[in-house]
Amino acid sequence: MGIIRKILSYFDVFTTGILLSLALGIIIPCHGSGAEFFDWLTNTAIVLLFFLYGVKLSRKSVIEGLLNWRLQSMVFAFTFIFFPIVIPLLRPVFEPMVGGALFMGLVYVACLPSTVQSSIAFTSVAGGNVPAAVCSASVSSLLGVFLTPFLVSLLFSANTGGAQVGLDTVLKICYQILLPFMAGQLSQPLLRKWVLGHKTLIGWNDKATIWLVVYTAFSNATSGGYWDKLAPSQLGGLVLACIIILLLTFGITWYSSRLLGFNREDSITIVFCGSKKSLAVGAPMMMAIFGTLDNNLLLPLMVFHQVQLMLCAHLARLWSRDSAADSGGY
Repeated sequence: MGIIRKILSYFDVFTTGILLSLALGIIIPCHGSGAEFFDWLTNTAIVLLFFLYGVKLSRKSVIEGLLNWRLQSMVFAFTFIFFPIVIPLLRPVFEPMVGGALFMGLVYVACLPSTVQSSIAFTSVAGGNVPAAVCSASVSSLLGVFLTPFLVSLLFSANTGGAQVGLDTVLKICYQILLPFMAGQLSQPLLRKWVLGHKTLIGWNDKATIWLVVYTAFSNATSGGYWDKLAPSQLGGLVLACIIILLLTFGITWYSSRLLGFNREDSITIVFCGSKKSLAVGAPMMMAIFGTLDNNLLLPLMVFHQVQLMLCAHLARLWSRDSAADSGGY
């Protein structure tokens, strides 16, 4: 029973909702006009998600965070340079484990920005530099709107000969992600106080959007016979590949930050902000870039998301105990 409780402790409301959405997409997939309705609803929810994100993101915190340029540069380097270089280099290792299609899903994960909420939460639990984490995660998500499509075009064209980001893709990203975000920024004088005063409601909207994306994608996968083509060994290999990537990144982010003279608190921030990838941004960006929810891309992102939550939670607890036992540093 103790082991079961420990396992269940890793599954919060958001993760449970993802799993339920996945199950519903497999058991009760939508068809025909129902599928069209859910596609429309998903696109509308994504627009609202980025509008509200624009309202929430404080320009002042971003500007202040940029002043700590050394830490921000480290997070940027790991998020948008280290991942896109290392994962393609490890293709000879990972592709036999997961297959070519799912490997490209790992490449897509490499192109994404860091998470926001969980990066901040884990940094706080571990005793890291929380203000720097707020800024790093926020700036990473903002830069991802521009850098993720560029990296996808670069890496996918190099590995598959396709997925060029043309004018139509740029326009999709503008009207589905960038324009709602900018509209949210401009609406801050009118709406930010209300949004910040209803964090619970806004949080449920964020969760519901990702649940909707997951249900729509897995529903389409079930209707298209995707699961009949996926071998259990590929799924197991995908989990193992995500664990390897994260453990490698944890080690390199920690030891490189310490070698460069960062203190313990800043190093913790670099580890958590520089090692994570955002499902909340990655799923909507997939629709904008590719025009659809590709399950070979979404499944690695979902698995990576869950593995990073579990490993980061364990690491944060270890560092939290270290902080309590020795407040003098590491």
